[in-house]
Amino acid sequence: MTGVHGAQLLHTTEEILRASAQWVWFPRGSEQEKTDLQLVRHPERFGGGVRGSQVDSEADAADVLDRALDRTRAWGESELVFWTNASDRPDLEPELRRRGAEHIDTVAVFACPVEGATVDVPDGVTAEIVRTLDQVRDVDAINVPVWQQQPLDDEGLRVEFEEVTSTFEAGTHVRVLARLDGEAVSTGGCTIVDGFARLWGAATIERARGRGAYRAVLAERLRVSASLGAKTALVKGRTATSAPILARSGFLRLGEERGYRLTV
Repeated sequence: MTGVHGAQLLHTTEEILRASAQWVWFPRGSEQEKTDLQLVRHPERFGGGVRGSQVDSEADAADVLDRALDRTRAWGESELVFWTNASDRPDLEPELRRRGAEHIDTVAVFACPVEGATVDVPDGVTAEIVRTLDQVRDVDAINVPVWQQQPLDDEGLRVEFEEVTSTFEAGTHVRVLARLDGEAVSTGGCTIVDGFARLWGAATIERARGRGAYRAVLAERLRVSASLGAKTALVKGRTATSAPILARSGFLRLGEERGYRLTV
């Protein structure tokens, strides 16, 4: 299977979709429960609520969903967002729809070989690895309006800085910042896991969109991933925003995941 500019993907479609299904975000300060599905309680800074995914159960869909809702109530939360995946067993999507769950988002699963990947970046846009407290502050200033989250206080910025720098030194995580004519306007992260470069958290402030900042962040993450030994880049692109850019950059679309919201 070939990807960017005809380069050969070193993972199969099945391996890529399995790696996508295993990818879960645990925000700092979250709680989680892993049984025959994965549940994560998000802290208030990230909007609260519970995220569900990774179903692997002998029970029927209604029973699995009932238990997810029970856990949500027990945590004192009022919202469950469930992300479907083609590898779920059983598939909860029909049951979610039957209960009136709101379809809130769709992401496409993309992959490309890391080696030799190239992304066109226009003049005037630069990208850099986040290594300083001021850069962490710039990242937060982008994330707050894009993701509608609460800003970090001084202690939160310090903790974030320590995490960003220590994981980069360990070769497991990278945070990238892009500037447009010197102004910090876009950011994104990357995690190296089992030969995959998971590209996550891309955000560009609204007034700078369509001018190449996301492409700069993408290109820098691919470059750093190659240096850290990753073989396949894996990214979940929102169909309304980053997915078209990824497709034009030569990423292969291999599937999709859909998010549904239930009020408890």
